[in-house]
Amino acid sequence: MPQLTALHVYPVKSTYRLSPASAGVEPWGLAGDRRWMIADPTGRAVTQRDIPSVGQYRAVPHPDGSLTVTDPAGASIEIPAPSAAAGDPAAQADVWGTFFPAVEAAKEVQIWFAERLGDVRLLHLDTPATSRQIDLDHSSPGETTSMADGYPLLVATTASLAALNRHLAEDHPAGDRRAEPLPMERFRPNLVVSGTEPWAEDGWRRIRVGGVVFRVAKPCGRCVVTTTDQETGERRGPEPLRALGRHRRFGKQLVFGQNLVPERPEGVTGDLLGTLRVGDEVTVLEEAPRPRPDARG
Repeated sequence: MPQLTALHVYPVKSTYRLSPASAGVEPWGLAGDRRWMIADPTGRAVTQRDIPSVGQYRAVPHPDGSLTVTDPAGASIEIPAPSAAAGDPAAQADVWGTFFPAVEAAKEVQIWFAERLGDVRLLHLDTPATSRQIDLDHSSPGETTSMADGYPLLVATTASLAALNRHLAEDHPAGDRRAEPLPMERFRPNLVVSGTEPWAEDGWRRIRVGGVVFRVAKPCGRCVVTTTDQETGERRGPEPLRALGRHRRFGKQLVFGQNLVPERPEGVTGDLLGTLRVGDEVTVLEEAPRPRPDARG
């Protein structure tokens, strides 16, 4: 039986992960996931694509909504959660050309980040229930997400990672750095599932994890962040994008993992839809034939 073997939450978009034993599920993602982001002066998200060292910042959320953020050198700052209701400065956030309202953190917080990362600011999403509609090609009106790239959650499987690592070993000579197996952390999933066949997730349409049901919205196209060592911030060369291009190309996308949208259980009216726990069983409720990757170039 497939089971959930890891949970990952990223309190600030593109920063270092937290890996709790359990996490609440809200309509827009795991509780506390990507409710903050670093942005340039126009409000556009600044991520590891732009500055790889962003991934070395560690954020710890607190029950009152505040954060403690620690930079790669070990210096920390306490960040109260701003809100529009409290009169904090409003901002227009931009994630991949999707614009939505956010709120700026306090001035001293902006100075702290600017001293380290250049002309940036820290934004908070205080109204995820109404702020950011998911792409309507893969959602229904009223389904929203956080400051993630596009969808509430991302799932990946250990069997597919093992298959990808076999491709790396086959594609490069022994001893070549590019043949080294990659850890799952390179792909920054929220849910990691074991006990499946390789690429089984390509055929999933609805799954249940523990007591929470998710719709599989679309495959996840990968980018340069996957080439960045999440422990050091170092860009490590063309892999895994080269291998994904050879073995996992679907049209214009290099695919690893699937994007998920949680379903609201009958009778549940609040923000908390359920709780996931490492070790939960994963059941495939609906599936379809798996698409075949394009022939390698």
